[in-house]
Amino acid sequence: MAVIDPTAGSEPELTPPRDDGRKTDQQSKRNPVIRFLRVLGPGLVTGAADDDPSGVATYSQAGATFGNGLLWTVPLSLPLMMAVQEICDRMTLATGDSLGRLIRRRFRRSVGIAVGVLIVALIAANCLNLAADLNAIGQGMQLLHAGPAWIWSIVAGLVILVTVMLGSFELIGKIFKWLCLVLLVYIAVLFATHVNWDSVATGLAGFQSQLSPAYLGLAVGVLGTSISPYMFFWQSAQRVEELEEERRGGDDAPALEERPAKEARRRLRNGRVDVFTGMAFSVLIMFAIIASSAATLGAHHKTVSSAAEAAKALEPIAGNFASVLFALGFIGSGMLAVPVLAAAGAAGLSALMNKNWGLDKSPRRAPLFYVLLGIGMIGGTILAVVSTDPIGLLVLSAIVNGIAAGPFLIIIMLISRDRTIMGKYRNGKLAGTLGWLTTAIMCVAGAYGIWYTFAGG
Repeated sequence: MAVIDPTAGSEPELTPPRDDGRKTDQQSKRNPVIRFLRVLGPGLVTGAADDDPSGVATYSQAGATFGNGLLWTVPLSLPLMMAVQEICDRMTLATGDSLGRLIRRRFRRSVGIAVGVLIVALIAANCLNLAADLNAIGQGMQLLHAGPAWIWSIVAGLVILVTVMLGSFELIGKIFKWLCLVLLVYIAVLFATHVNWDSVATGLAGFQSQLSPAYLGLAVGVLGTSISPYMFFWQSAQRVEELEEERRGGDDAPALEERPAKEARRRLRNGRVDVFTGMAFSVLIMFAIIASSAATLGAHHKTVSSAAEAAKALEPIAGNFASVLFALGFIGSGMLAVPVLAAAGAAGLSALMNKNWGLDKSPRRAPLFYVLLGIGMIGGTILAVVSTDPIGLLVLSAIVNGIAAGPFLIIIMLISRDRTIMGKYRNGKLAGTLGWLTTAIMCVAGAYGIWYTFAGG
């Protein structure tokens, strides 16, 4: 006699689907905000690092000395910065190589030696700049009543050095992206002050311009702070490391031609979104600092020569809240900019010499890179502690950057138009026009800056 199974033919018992994170990941991909945030990377960090304490000091001085008279540099700088950094980013995406390696590929050995000398000068200038930034971090902590400035300069230098020596690139990249948020405090400072928006509008339009040597000299300083050679190398270097991360530790970054056409277009588009967002963020902070300084320090005829002086001078005018925000801003931006300054030149020279480099590699795998980075960090920390003239460090750094910006831009434009290297991703008409315009402006600005420093200032 057959035994009938009462459960035969019945519906199987339903079990809840396994939660393996795929549903959450799909939701994240559909969320436009999350997708946008994931796209941000080297472009955002480069733009934020551009607003380091030396930049804050320059922009504060512009607002304190000439009110809104130099605000026209904001709309001028934006398209120039976008063009140059997009070209640097596209060069890296198209080839999978950093700027240093591309220089090695494109030019003869004699040109490479000359470029190497320029990069060494850039490393020296960056060392001076990061010394001034570490000094500013210490002064900012002192303004917050946290202790002597020199102690915090040393602490900041050691913390940053240990982080970049031992931390993985993925961790460092996340730290950099979160540090960018601290610059938003300058927007809060802008709205904590009483801004004359009519005056801001005429300043943006250039109707408050002057032709005095001091005015033109400071205009050159603002442009030089906004478009600096270390930005070119860092944008390229961090993008290479990001691409290498896609291959989980591989030494070769995938070029666009190695990708399917649809993926290549998406990667190029995402790179532009990242760069344009970063540059827009950078000039927004630049605008906020100049406008708020004009409304406070400029209106009360207070001159400043450092970010710390600007924060201290704000207190009796805009209140303790504004001065604390200002100090927190340049402390955070300094912590972001110092490793960028140290790593940019080290990556450029190592790549030019065909040596391993990168924050994702151990010191054993990339000894030259870490030696150069360590020299910059340790030398900058010592200078920050012993120097009695941080403004002098920034002036000297600005001179070297002014000399180097023009030649580096010429090199970038020659590489980015090269059909053999870039293929179908070489410069179009718009990129070429804006790129060469930026090159011409920075060559003229650099020449005037040198003359003004030694003769007119």
